[in-house]
Amino acid sequence: MAVKEATARIKINKLLETAGWRFFQDGDAPANIRLEPSVKIHSTDLDALGANFEKSTKGFVDFLLLDAKGFPLLVLEAKAEDKNPLVGKEQARKYAKSQNCRFVILSNGNLHYFWDLERGNPYVITAFPTPDSVTGYQRVTPNPQRLIDEQIGADYIVRTQRPNYQSEAAWRNEAERPGYIQINKLRFLRPYQLKAIHSLQTAVGEGKDRFLFEMATGTGKTLTAAAVIKLFLRSGNVRRVLFLVDRLELEEQAKKAFAAVLSADFQTVIYKENRDDWRRAEIVVTTVQSLLVNNKYRNLFSPTDFDLVISDEAHRSIGGNARAVFDYFIGYKLGLTATPRDYLRRFVGAAPGTRDPREAERRLLLDTYRTFGCENSQPTFRYSLLDGVKEGFLINPTVVDARTEVTTTLLSEEGFVVSFTDDTGEEQQQAFRQREFEKRFFADTTNQLLCKTFLENAMRDPVSGEIGKSIIFAVSQNHAAKLAQILNLMADRMFPGKYQSDFAVQVTSQIPDAQQFTINFANNNLLGSGNFIPTYKTSKARICVTVGMMTTGYDCTDILNIGLFRPIFSPTDFIQIKGRGTRKHDFREVLFDETRKESVRQPVKTAFKLFDFFANCEYFEEEFNYDEVLKLPPSKGKGSDDGDGQGPVVAGGTYDHLGSDILASMRVEEITADGMKIDRMFFERFEEVIRADDTVASAVEAGQWDRVIDYVNREVFDKPEEYYTLDKLRKAAAVDRRVTLREILEKVFGLIPRFKSKDELLEEEFSKFVADCVPNPPSAIPAIKTYFKAYVTSNRVRDIIDSKQFTDLATNPYFTTHDFRAVPQPYRTLVPEYVKDYVSLNQFAA
Repeated sequence: MAVKEATARIKINKLLETAGWRFFQDGDAPANIRLEPSVKIHSTDLDALGANFEKSTKGFVDFLLLDAKGFPLLVLEAKAEDKNPLVGKEQARKYAKSQNCRFVILSNGNLHYFWDLERGNPYVITAFPTPDSVTGYQRVTPNPQRLIDEQIGADYIVRTQRPNYQSEAAWRNEAERPGYIQINKLRFLRPYQLKAIHSLQTAVGEGKDRFLFEMATGTGKTLTAAAVIKLFLRSGNVRRVLFLVDRLELEEQAKKAFAAVLSADFQTVIYKENRDDWRRAEIVVTTVQSLLVNNKYRNLFSPTDFDLVISDEAHRSIGGNARAVFDYFIGYKLGLTATPRDYLRRFVGAAPGTRDPREAERRLLLDTYRTFGCENSQPTFRYSLLDGVKEGFLINPTVVDARTEVTTTLLSEEGFVVSFTDDTGEEQQQAFRQREFEKRFFADTTNQLLCKTFLENAMRDPVSGEIGKSIIFAVSQNHAAKLAQILNLMADRMFPGKYQSDFAVQVTSQIPDAQQFTINFANNNLLGSGNFIPTYKTSKARICVTVGMMTTGYDCTDILNIGLFRPIFSPTDFIQIKGRGTRKHDFREVLFDETRKESVRQPVKTAFKLFDFFANCEYFEEEFNYDEVLKLPPSKGKGSDDGDGQGPVVAGGTYDHLGSDILASMRVEEITADGMKIDRMFFERFEEVIRADDTVASAVEAGQWDRVIDYVNREVFDKPEEYYTLDKLRKAAAVDRRVTLREILEKVFGLIPRFKSKDELLEEEFSKFVADCVPNPPSAIPAIKTYFKAYVTSNRVRDIIDSKQFTDLATNPYFTTHDFRAVPQPYRTLVPEYVKDYVSLNQFAA
């Protein structure tokens, strides 16, 4: 026992020194006098600690941590490694009160709790906070009742924007009021937004500190978040808020949104622009990816730096290792997300090994609920698209289900079967499916037909009569370029003289200024405006053809058509893409001809069309009442042609060498973890190619990982110069597990120093398990860890456990019957259930 006790004390000493604390040990100095700033008494010598380091003449030995002036600030109660830190909770409370300390840390060297005696229960932390951070945290005097009692009405935000608005003449005059609101950009909260905030207040009254708002795209999650931020800051329950977004371009958007409504009372900054003085701001905005780089969140921040952490698009931004950032900080947590659960209705989650991409979505969804304390899958507040439509705030799509003979065949179980003669003269067959459209299966006639159908059936602008503003989602950058060219040629025939190849624009990551294009499109000046009516400001470019841009967070209310020219397998992507059209819009707002305004029929947007050429709606919906079903004529020409007159891809032949051979020499060489030189050179050449690619570099800088990965897969891999492939790069990386393409690219651009080993990842996953489940008794943690690692990494162990054939463990060399018996009964079931729900096994494959 003495070794475990001493080891715990040594670990705690090191953690305190790393965090920059000055401290003393009870008995080493009087506890009732102020210590000078230079005083620092501690012991790291194993022999000096003795066999019973926890005992002294005054009772248990504790650490007393000092502030910058040398006054007691925090009590740390230390326990041996095999003891639960919480056993010292009441003892620590008594000691803290005797020293007039508000804060306590309970630790056994491996598991740590931070406890604010004025706030509630101990909170698991993964690092010790710094003295400055705790001192700042001390300035907040939590009073949940003030937060609960705060009166919040529709004008809660407006009273920050313009405190005396009710006394102004323009407001009092009902005829002038709409113009007054518009000119001053006043933001009144809608009834459902008020309900969300009231639900949060109720949850606080129930003792909760984690909340989840599921609100459909277009319902104003950011405005609702602004009201929540004001509530917490105004009530004095937090002093600083961290707002996490999942894409670089959303940083500026969030900052502008908060500044527009809260700047009179609170300052908002983007972290990367204010690295030196972010502490002066009340609201700090950053991407979760930037905090993950080289564990920046642990190196630059303390767990007590933020009292409220809000995760925008939580379903995306807390996935995988990103959740570690979110859980690192102490205090209140709020997640904002759309409502993806409805799109998993047909998916059976009983088979976690399935390749169905909805399995990954299910894991993220479960992780989201768990992270925000909603294990029963019931968020703090839910407001769906259907709720928004019913109450008149949002618009449902008119789904146009259109399929050609080729796409119908691609969607079938058999796929599109092509017959061909191989190099040996043998007749062969090869099947293509929807995933391979515009990847390995090319059909120019199909693209022509899809574009023609889209233009002939698209909704028209109610003011000018031209094709309504539209977004088309293509398979790849090359596919986007093809579609834009086809649409521009067709527009010339439909509207002679009106367009000069500016009807459709490719907006993808490889296009210079693509991000600015999206802004111009929303502002109605992409490549000009007022093409049909000079007094009507609407974008001359009518269609943006994209791949992964213009999805999450893109706000363009006058979109009338969305085209799905590709299969979609992610519920999150599907709901985000569909959400681009659900917002309402009055087209007369940009019509500067009063006479013409009177003649516009149906000026308010009441519908938009969702063109679905690959049965995406059917994929996500068990039963969908399609508003419009188009039966398209059959495609002409060779369905499997690539448009260049080439036929289908054919398989290569085989060669059998029938001659003799002899062994000329033999050399035995053990390959180290660095791999063979040829592998390292291969990886280095790939690094040079990727770093020199401006498209990749700029997209990485912007944190647009979906676009980066799509671009590399389509534009870099399998090219004749080097034939780079993910499998070859994995081999060259010489890691004992299956690294992802994203990890490889992060390594190339220096975002991570090295690839983590399989065991390092296992340790991280087990740490999450410990934080969630807090195994008891702590002495069983080593046995549970062995079980956890074996279940994650061994197919055989999983088969034995899942089939309950436990006797087979007797002959299993990796995890034995003895190992299994050492695991406490509840965890024999809990570990497999946890792994199935929250751990991706693919990353641990060799």
